[in-house]
Amino acid sequence: MIAVGTYPTRSDAEFAQSVLAAAGIPSVIAADDAGGAYPFDLTGSGARLLVDAAAAEDARSVLGEPPATWKEQR
Repeated sequence: MIAVGTYPTRSDAEFAQSVLAAAGIPSVIAADDAGGAYPFDLTGSGARLLVDAAAAEDARSVLGEPPATWKEQR
């Protein structure tokens, strides 16, 4: 699996995941937030959105460029 985006919160990652799902691209979220029990990331590394390597280019194309505020937090 390849990360196609890192988001400040699980909610942001879930929104991006729904965009990929609408495009027919399956994905998973990897976040250190105790399975969503905490509204924040425990490590500060953000929530990563992962897809199969074969779908990575398509996923990045669908997601487009993240907002500037997300880039600043990486």
